[in-house]
Formats: sequence, C-alpha cells, structure tokens
Amino acid sequence: MTKSRKIYNHAFKEKAVQLSKDRKNISELARELRITAPQLYKWRKELETYGTGSFPGNGNLKQTPEQEHIA
Repeated sequence: MTKSRKIYNHAFKEKAVQLSKDRKNISELARELRITAPQLYKWRKELETYGTGSFPGNGNLKQTPEQEHIA
C-alpha cells in the first residue's frame, strides 16, 4: 500500500508561516495544523528567501523577485 502525499496550497503555507512568526512554540502549532515542524521551518525559510516567488506550484521554478524581473 502506497502512501499518498498531502498537497498544501499557497494560501495555507503563507498563513502557516505567518502564524509561526506570532507563536513561540512551533511544534505545538505544527501539530495543530497537522504538519511536521521541519516542514514548517522549511516553508519559513523558503518564504524568507524567495518572497513572492515562493511556493510556485508543481513543476514551476522558485525565483526571487530579481530573477523574475530578469526572466
């Protein structure tokens, strides 16, 4: 039996990151959102690095605003 991957949309990820900045206990928030704490930290780092270009969707490249301008 294969395990299917859960797919989270852009809005959910942004909201989760925003909530994680407001909270002190990231592990507790991750449990409430039914995700793992490392996944939440990964989303935070991605949003910090790529800004508006983060979470582009399946098959699309992550790009910083400067890279988007060049493209």
